[in-house]
Amino acid sequence: MLTRLRRTPFGVQVLVGLVLGVLLGALARSMGGTTEDPNWLTTTLTTVGSIFVTMLRALVPPLVVLAVITSIANLREVTNAARLAWQTLLWFAITALIAVAIGIGLGVATDPGARSSVDAAAAEAPSSTGSWLDFLQGVVPGNYLGLQASGGDDGSVSLSFNVLQLLVIAVVLGVAVLKVGEKADPVLNVARSGLAIVQTVLWWVIKLAPIGTVGLLGKAVATYGWDALSPLGVFVVDVYVGLALVVFGVYPVLLRAHGLSVRGFFAKVWPATQLAFVSRSSIGTLPVTQRVTEDLGVPRSYASFAVPLGATTKMDGCAAIYPALAAIFVAGFFGVHLSITDYLLIAFVSVVGSAATAGLTGATVMLTLTLSTLGLPLAGVGLLLAIDPILDMGRTAVNVTGQALVPALVAKREGILDLARFRDRHTARETVDA
Repeated sequence: MLTRLRRTPFGVQVLVGLVLGVLLGALARSMGGTTEDPNWLTTTLTTVGSIFVTMLRALVPPLVVLAVITSIANLREVTNAARLAWQTLLWFAITALIAVAIGIGLGVATDPGARSSVDAAAAEAPSSTGSWLDFLQGVVPGNYLGLQASGGDDGSVSLSFNVLQLLVIAVVLGVAVLKVGEKADPVLNVARSGLAIVQTVLWWVIKLAPIGTVGLLGKAVATYGWDALSPLGVFVVDVYVGLALVVFGVYPVLLRAHGLSVRGFFAKVWPATQLAFVSRSSIGTLPVTQRVTEDLGVPRSYASFAVPLGATTKMDGCAAIYPALAAIFVAGFFGVHLSITDYLLIAFVSVVGSAATAGLTGATVMLTLTLSTLGLPLAGVGLLLAIDPILDMGRTAVNVTGQALVPALVAKREGILDLARFRDRHTARETVDA
């Protein structure tokens, strides 16, 4: 039985997980229960999915720190590091601008706010909002581990890692290793050995993705269902149509323009895309995104920079399409007219604002930043909270796909992309069989 399972392609295992997740989620929902008192099946699905994401996230801090330190040390042999960084940021901005233009176009064409039947009583300002100062506060590490603490209503304290701060810490340490030179070689050897160990453990966890998929998707269906979509039907369709246009329209055009195979790209990026869809976490998917990016032929030294940076700032779904459509929805719902200047502000916030909210979770902070910049009622956020988890699956999948796309495009433009590896169909399988 186990031998036959090992022979089953990983993609097939994940698809089976998706189907089982939907079926078990629907069964759990039909069994009743509430958010405060869920039935046993909902609790089981929630626990399975939560454990899988927790294991992934636990490996992110050492992976980011060790990978970035190692990659910076490898810059001894790279002469165009500054140009690579500039090109990466430029293409992050270009693709985000295209995505937000699609979001604005769909919003203007369909006016989802005016066509919504959602109850106005659901309007409620969120407990957390975004501001332009969050970027500066997020960049400066509060401690050398990048740890953040938050208190619960019951007096408990939970710790979490701020990935943007970890990235800053790793860059500083990497530059110091580079500056010290040969004297730092023992530290560099430890970092390289540690990175190899972390990557090995990581792929043990990744092989559990089909099981994690069952829990994560099953929990989403059981907890949220699909009834909440009907009052916001036009808005939901707009979001997913916009996401589809970016992934299946914009990205293929960019790949073709750079002489790269569309089919080859999506075949290799699929493990990261599907994991992002069910986990709803760019940070949790970061290790897989970096692996598939390297399998696309992007040099490890460059991928170690671009992918962690993209996981915190490159969000075509959460920070481009969604805030644009949501802002137009809120404006239409409250009867606020948007001028050309307002649409330009939406584009500006979407391109620049993702960096301002880096290290913060969810799309709510990005949305409140957009609404406050436009002077729209923050209470409009409450109208969309019920369906946010369902939309977040698609948004995160687009985020992660774009985070692998840009390094591949930049590497191709700079002549450092391993085209033989990009065209090698076997590396897509090796991504999960390693």
